[in-house]
Amino acid sequence: MRIDIISTVPELLASPLSHSIMQRAQDKGLLSVEVHDLRPYGLGKHNSVDDYQFGGGAGMVMRCEPLAALIDELLAERAYDEIVYLTPDGERYAQRRANRLSLLDNLLFICGHYKGIDERIREEYVTLELSIGDYVLSGGELAAAVIVDSIGRLLPGVIGDETSALTDTFQDDLLAPPVYTRPAEWRGREVPEVLRGGDAGAIERWREAQAEARTATRRPDLLE
Repeated sequence: MRIDIISTVPELLASPLSHSIMQRAQDKGLLSVEVHDLRPYGLGKHNSVDDYQFGGGAGMVMRCEPLAALIDELLAERAYDEIVYLTPDGERYAQRRANRLSLLDNLLFICGHYKGIDERIREEYVTLELSIGDYVLSGGELAAAVIVDSIGRLLPGVIGDETSALTDTFQDDLLAPPVYTRPAEWRGREVPEVLRGGDAGAIERWREAQAEARTATRRPDLLE
């Protein structure tokens, strides 16, 4: 899979994409992430990428020309399965969307800043708009990093035990059950006996029951 990201502050993406599982995915050749700096495509001697809003109002808007120039350059090199704009008013991102995106080959992310991007760019290019929550960030870079991470870990071969990702929270619209490791007893708290008994069927039934109970208590909306 290849993911291209357009950003005005590409430095924000350096650390999240160059460590742990994301670095491993890239080292294995399973994921390629290219971050493109929008600034060189800006206008005038200051490489401006934003301007005041028509109609007045606080906050700047990212201009059409720089974004279109870079997007057109990338489109000349490859077709994208989705061109994604990270925005607070987009579809709320969830595991099912991550699953679907992980099956694609080429994705392009546009990171907004200020009051966002000119609406005409959304109309001209964007095929999918995503939000990682009902709050506003300074820019789309952190949201892009979150989504890239959630997609990359699903790619076959990225995680050593591929069944691990399939049993994550939200994969079956349930929260994950409690998990334990050694020691079996810690500060008077013991690991449930069923997990130490070796009965695979009993363990699976316990985990299912725990997942359902935890979801009913903490996220009953998922059961609807």
